[in-house]
Amino acid sequence: MHQGIGFIQDLAVVMALAGVVTVLFHRLKQPVVLGYIAAGVIIGPYTPPFQLIHDEQTIQTLGELGVVFLMFSLGLEFSLKKLFQVGVTAIVAALSEIVLMLWIGYEIGRAFGWSAMDALFLGAILAISSTTIIVKALSDLGVKREPFAQLVFGILIVEDILGIAMLVLLGGIAQTGELSPGIAFVTLGKLLLFMLVSLLAGILIVPRVLGYVARVGSDEMLLVSVLGFCFGFCLLVVKLDYSIALGAFLIGAVMAESRHLHRIEHLVAPLRDAFSAIFFVTIGLMLNPLVLVDYAWPIAVISVAVILGKLVSCGLGTFLAGRDGRTSMRVGMTVSQIGEFSFIIASLGLTLKVTSGFLYPVAVAVSAITTLTTPYLIRFADPLSQRLAQAMPPAVSNVFGLYGQWLRCLMPRASGPTFFTLTRRIMVQIAVNLALVSAIFIGVSYGARHAGPMLAAWIPDERIQRVVLWSGALLLAMPFLVAVWRKTQSLALLLAEVSVQPEKAGRFTRALRHAIAEVVPVLAMVGVFLLVAGLSGTILPPTGYLIGVLVGAAALTMLLWRWCVKIHASMQIALRETFEERPDA
Repeated sequence: MHQGIGFIQDLAVVMALAGVVTVLFHRLKQPVVLGYIAAGVIIGPYTPPFQLIHDEQTIQTLGELGVVFLMFSLGLEFSLKKLFQVGVTAIVAALSEIVLMLWIGYEIGRAFGWSAMDALFLGAILAISSTTIIVKALSDLGVKREPFAQLVFGILIVEDILGIAMLVLLGGIAQTGELSPGIAFVTLGKLLLFMLVSLLAGILIVPRVLGYVARVGSDEMLLVSVLGFCFGFCLLVVKLDYSIALGAFLIGAVMAESRHLHRIEHLVAPLRDAFSAIFFVTIGLMLNPLVLVDYAWPIAVISVAVILGKLVSCGLGTFLAGRDGRTSMRVGMTVSQIGEFSFIIASLGLTLKVTSGFLYPVAVAVSAITTLTTPYLIRFADPLSQRLAQAMPPAVSNVFGLYGQWLRCLMPRASGPTFFTLTRRIMVQIAVNLALVSAIFIGVSYGARHAGPMLAAWIPDERIQRVVLWSGALLLAMPFLVAVWRKTQSLALLLAEVSVQPEKAGRFTRALRHAIAEVVPVLAMVGVFLLVAGLSGTILPPTGYLIGVLVGAAALTMLLWRWCVKIHASMQIALRETFEERPDA
């Protein structure tokens, strides 16, 4: 009972002081996030005369819930439609920003004599801009609907995805001390496969379940269902050795395709605001003001590097992708800060005990400084771009104009589908189906470790166990394997039609086209079998049994061919309907 009262007392102190300080920051027209951090500093253990919080561990646990709700909210703002609209520009700008800031952060850390791990984490901390702060600043300035702001949102979406990948890679580096290119490739491959399968399977299931619950009309039922999906999927992700932040982001992105998105956001917003406030307060709790004094010079250098580095890297990436100089300048100055994702990365280093204690407060201080400058940078972007345009020599201005005109000439203008677009569409469909097939066999192989003892009670022979498990996985994957066969046939026909021309092949045209159309799908399926065999090596049956399983599967496929085609077509229609029905954010 005494512990319960202590917890209530700590929570009361946190929320009451956070409320007072944030009201003050709001009156001063400063970001409330800084108010939360300031409240944490005031009640933290490093601020005299006495400590106001007694059970920091429980408050830290509540702060971790804040991370879940923050990442979940970022997922709810994730939109494939927005990403497709800004497409190449967002990807080029985000990649150029992240790569350059990683390098800048690492070099700054090494220049100050910090360890390689501190320098690496510093680069990652500086690489990702703050979605929360940017959205708030653009809303306050009334420019959220302008074209450059929509491009910024697309860049933030790409950054969030790459930030999740960085969390996974940094975790691997922290545990092993190094990361070879081969391990990085495998890690990213597994991550992309997991994300793709999670999004596809989730979009097929979750929006429909939530739609059924929402039709009842009870906000309570809908909120409980949303939280059940959120924490249940986070638990699954943690069991698979990924971060809880990844799970929260992915399930949020899945729910973002629901037609009830706005209602879900409305219900989740109070929980997000409450727990994210506690999260930012916990950041202040760990902030030692004396460390900020000791590291004042590095903080100043890093803050300048963030503003100038992001302006140059993201602005240049936007320009190289074909946008005009004014838009590029506005985009670069808008993303020139760090925020919540940087705190999560800094927390990862502390949790894994691979970074020094000073890095976290340094990240918080840099975030505070760059957050304060963000509104002014956005306002100053237009005047600065006009002055630069006036001061620019005519020769340089002409070169930039010719570059933009050259890029516009490269853009495809054909009204109908071209060979390239058709080929790309088919290849994407093949890749998606192969990802689902791979996920099924990997999932069954992973589950076999836990199901093995249970299965052994019924089937003592290990070889027969493998036959059962591999056959079950093959049966589940059958609709997608049929889809791969049909899509490779379409691709083979397209390649045969384009590559074999009558003026060169003459009377052999028909025979050559027929040979290509028949051989390519067979070779493709041989490659698929080798891929599946490699992924499911732990449950792959012995050769004799395997041949029997394949023969049986071939016969079963011929019997169930129409059923497999129908099932796959239904899934495609369901995905298309989900994307078409999603409300525009």
